[in-house]
Amino acid sequence: MKLTRRDLIKLGAGASVAGMAGSWNTLLASTGPLLMATIPSTGEQVPAVGIGTNRYRGNVDSDAMQPLRATLETFFKLGGRVIDTSPNYGNSEQVLGKLLADAGLRGNAFMATKVDREDREEGIERMAGSAERLGGVIDLMQVHNLRGTDVQLATMMDMKAAGEIRYIGVTTHRTDMHGEVEEIMNRYPLDFIQINYSLADRAAADRLLPLSMDKGVAVLVNRPFGNGKLFAAVKGEELPAWAAEIDASSWGQVFLKFILSHPAETLPIPGTTKPHHAEDNMNAMRGRMPDADMRKRIASHFDGVAQ
Repeated sequence: MKLTRRDLIKLGAGASVAGMAGSWNTLLASTGPLLMATIPSTGEQVPAVGIGTNRYRGNVDSDAMQPLRATLETFFKLGGRVIDTSPNYGNSEQVLGKLLADAGLRGNAFMATKVDREDREEGIERMAGSAERLGGVIDLMQVHNLRGTDVQLATMMDMKAAGEIRYIGVTTHRTDMHGEVEEIMNRYPLDFIQINYSLADRAAADRLLPLSMDKGVAVLVNRPFGNGKLFAAVKGEELPAWAAEIDASSWGQVFLKFILSHPAETLPIPGTTKPHHAEDNMNAMRGRMPDADMRKRIASHFDGVAQ
């Protein structure tokens, strides 16, 4: 069974419905339905937690690849599909292309990568190289950190129309670029944006996330753990009892569920290089999600421990 964010809203997901007659806990047990995100521009659904691969680098034939392969296998086994990478991440595309092909997983991946060139022809060459290294269809092509946005989006829209890529978007990890992202969203028919958003960095909730809902744009969320700030803030602190009300068994799941429970179509893509971290992240897609009151409670708790 798959559960969409719309289903959660209809059901009144969160601690407030925990006592409803029968079987909310049973319905959303750890082996229960997987939270799906809907890509508004097409209605396609994908698992709501992806994986970031900035650290997937190195000699593709070395033993150092084994933990990365095991991480990807765990990710897919538990229902994952969305992988985000970039030709800027060392040889990440090459590593991913080989690991996914060797494991027979490439066809299951929803592959997102990026282009970062000012010149049209250089951008085309860059994107062609990504497709070759990744060994399959590029589902989502993104303008990396808004570099060459107008030139590359024009090219990408042509490629999308020709069926060479499926979705287009732009990315940033900087709050001071959110205004520019907003302006681009108002000028171009984007399918996705990728932005920074977490309990440690909530600026996107002021304008970009509401705009994404208005425009029908999905949101990949980078730095969902605040670039490590969230774990640093709760280091040594036991998980509060209220975490059980959203079926969270770790701080990482609390942090991801805070993002997942936003009414925008948010897909966090935590950087993940260890199988047990992949398992923990994927379990955030299961169980009850925070309602509005619980989201406020989570934010208040974090603000208190982060001081």
